[in-house]
Amino acid sequence: MEVVCKDRLGNKVHVNRNTDDSIGDPKKLIAAETGTGWNMIILKKWYTIFKDHVALGDYEIHDVINLELYYQQG
Repeated sequence: MEVVCKDRLGNKVHVNRNTDDSIGDPKKLIAAETGTGWNMIILKKWYTIFKDHVALGDYEIHDVINLELYYQQG
């Protein structure tokens, strides 16, 4: 399935993952594309902040879903 992550600056990152992968897995691929540390990335949908250890399927994330991409200051 394809997950599309978009930040507030208009940058889009497309990541292909499986539903049984954890949220931390696409964060690592996004980090490789953006040059940001994976632990500094926050994925959200509305007011829900996705936790790294939970699977994509548990959050009911399906094919071609748009997630909000935020960068945490460290």
